[in-house]
Amino acid sequence: MNDLLFVYGALRKGASNEWRMKDACWLGGAEVPGTLVKIDWYPGLVLKGDTLVQGEVYEVGPELLGELDEFEGIGLGDDHNGEYHRIKALVNLDGQATEVWIYEWLKGVEGYEVVSSGDWLGAPP
Repeated sequence: MNDLLFVYGALRKGASNEWRMKDACWLGGAEVPGTLVKIDWYPGLVLKGDTLVQGEVYEVGPELLGELDEFEGIGLGDDHNGEYHRIKALVNLDGQATEVWIYEWLKGVEGYEVVSSGDWLGAPP
C-alpha cells in the first residue's frame, strides 16, 4: 500500500535531493501551518506556529518510504537524539485537508533562523 508524504525542503522539485523522489508520484503543491527553520543546507519543520509552510505531496511506495526514512535518520534506534520523526498530519492539498506523513524537526526553533516566508526554495541563502 502506498502512502502520501509532504516534503518541504531538500526533497522538493528543484532542490538538492529531489532525485530521491524519482520513484514517487507528485500530487501537487500543498501547505501546512507551522514554523520552518534553517538548520544548515536543509530545513526543519515544527508543526507549531501559524506560518503556512510550502511543500509538495507525493505518493510513495513502502520501499521508497523506507529509503527516505533512512535518509532522514528515522528508525535508527535513537529517537531521543534524532533530528526528525515521521508523523501523520493534515495539509492543504488543492483546497482539501489531506492526511500525509511529514518529517517533523525534533529540536525546536530556539537558536535557529526562522524562514519567515515558509518557503524553503524561496528563502535567501
